[in-house]
Amino acid sequence: MRLTRRDMLKLGIAVGGATVLPGGRLLADGGGQSGGLGSSPRTTPFVVELLPGRGIPPVAQPVAPFPTLPDPGNCVNVDGSTAFHVHGPRVVPANTEFFLMHERPVEHSFHPQLPPNVLWGYDGSIPGPTFIAKSGTPQLVRFVNDLPENDPVGIGEPISAVHRHGGFQAPEDDGYPLDTFCTGQSRDYFYPNVPDGGLPQNEESTNWYHDHAIDITSVNVYRGLAGFYLYQTPIDTMNELDPPPALGLPSGEFDIGLVLQDRLFNEDGFLVYDSFDHNGFLGDKFLVNGIIQPFLRVARRKYRFRFLNGSSARVYQLFLSNGQPFVAIGKDSNLLEHPVTVKSFRLAPAERVEVIVDFSHSSLKDEIFLVNRLDQTDGRKPNGLVSPGTPLMKFIVSSNAADPSRVPDDLVLVTEGPQQLLPQVKVQRHFKFERSDGAWVINGDFFDENRVSAKPTRGEPEIWILESGGGWVHPVHIHLSEFFILSRDGAALSPIERCRNDTVLIGGAGVGEVVKILIKFDGYTGRYVFHCHNIEHEDMRMMAQFEVQP
Repeated sequence: MRLTRRDMLKLGIAVGGATVLPGGRLLADGGGQSGGLGSSPRTTPFVVELLPGRGIPPVAQPVAPFPTLPDPGNCVNVDGSTAFHVHGPRVVPANTEFFLMHERPVEHSFHPQLPPNVLWGYDGSIPGPTFIAKSGTPQLVRFVNDLPENDPVGIGEPISAVHRHGGFQAPEDDGYPLDTFCTGQSRDYFYPNVPDGGLPQNEESTNWYHDHAIDITSVNVYRGLAGFYLYQTPIDTMNELDPPPALGLPSGEFDIGLVLQDRLFNEDGFLVYDSFDHNGFLGDKFLVNGIIQPFLRVARRKYRFRFLNGSSARVYQLFLSNGQPFVAIGKDSNLLEHPVTVKSFRLAPAERVEVIVDFSHSSLKDEIFLVNRLDQTDGRKPNGLVSPGTPLMKFIVSSNAADPSRVPDDLVLVTEGPQQLLPQVKVQRHFKFERSDGAWVINGDFFDENRVSAKPTRGEPEIWILESGGGWVHPVHIHLSEFFILSRDGAALSPIERCRNDTVLIGGAGVGEVVKILIKFDGYTGRYVFHCHNIEHEDMRMMAQFEVQP
């Protein structure tokens, strides 16, 4: 029987010093980068083109009528409790769209010089199908667990919870890590697709969905369980031909989500993973949408790229090789008030940054590289900028195209920001993220489902101080609501951060050990979590819960 990471946590065994390989064997930790697992085989970069169905995932399609599945009964949670996992009969609005999504194994090619690997994908797609939600149109998504109970690869466990990261949803639909469903079972998630607090400024843009099961988020996401969740709103219509007040941003084939990940392979070309690396796992192969260093043919016009850091622990600092700037238009789930022109931007795990790249000034056959210049040799934190850096993908300017798209000077009108909310603040909370006695803790405690660390009142803004204990950076993600970053200790705010965020990096030079945020929870009451999104830290219980009060 394979001793899993969850088994070790149950037994009270420290999670460190062992490595799970594809066959499920345990080896002594050799130290060094990626837990001493060695280096991946060499691969030739820029030989695989990103195309629909190969790196560019399909759009999820609603089903009608909604299929009837047998009652899956109870699934035993990791804490020994049981709970029903399918909502039903469930009363939903008449305009609700229904989706059916199967989690299942899929044979995937990372690169033609490596053998196919068996991954886990939503509907067998890597990345998962892209959801496009219309503001005001609810969606009910039934996720079905078709993962094998006895998987020979040994990376991942067939227990699921699905979190729509950045989404505004009720606690039972948020992917609480203990609300799991097992092989042969399913769970329904209802997404209202309305802005937080009903404010137009809070209309969402780029979310993502991923596995969120307790103790095994890292391995299940590493195996492939992640995808984009995008929004059409009254102003961000995802149609560049729509007249104002629509923004007219690049759309259709010129609006592309790009998830950045790193992976490690053994000498035979199969995935390996060290789930016991307490620093956080790093790979030496760089993926864009599941492909090792691909290329993308582009036209001489504007593109909208939605960048997502889907890595476990790696932080990126992205540049274009020709020195061309990015025009940033969004961070995490929200658009910025105004576009911001930057030469580069940082992207921590789980963060999203939306940019416009204009290729109209390039010549046909020009080749431009997306480059990461942030050096990082372990999961603790980056070492600093290097030059020339590592090219992640290549853009080949291959055609001319008409460009009716626009990038307006004003994107979102913010009517409720720090100026309006700070005078209402009555509560300030302090949370310290650190390593203590070999454990990842928040305020000295690792996650306990019976402990509530904060009880904010619905609709009342609060200041939260997020502090790193030093030595590591922590991308902190708070569920349910986004927040404004007020200050960084010893570091300036990036202009891209001057909007509502759902993830913020703390700790280390240029970031600040102490970050002050302004947050208000609207709409829903109940239990949610916040945690480090270095997902090895998260799985090692660097997570706490809050309960929104009426």
